[in-house]
Amino acid sequence: MQNQIDYINAHNGGIQCCSDAGGLVGWANTAEGIAYILNSKGIAPVVMGSSSMDFASEYGFEDDEGAQWLWKKALELV
Repeated sequence: MQNQIDYINAHNGGIQCCSDAGGLVGWANTAEGIAYILNSKGIAPVVMGSSSMDFASEYGFEDDEGAQWLWKKALELV
């Protein structure tokens, strides 16, 4: 599958899903939206996260755990 998600960023209260091959391939701020991107594009064997995932409160989330929580919920739907 092309453009598999292999890198994620917290951004504007959501998560940007990126691919080495295609750059930014999607953004969503709900678990369902992120799961849709992952199901559409696929997930690489290794997905790396930027430091924004650890400092999510600086990127539109209520607290620093928000982006990790959203990612986890999306993965549960995939």
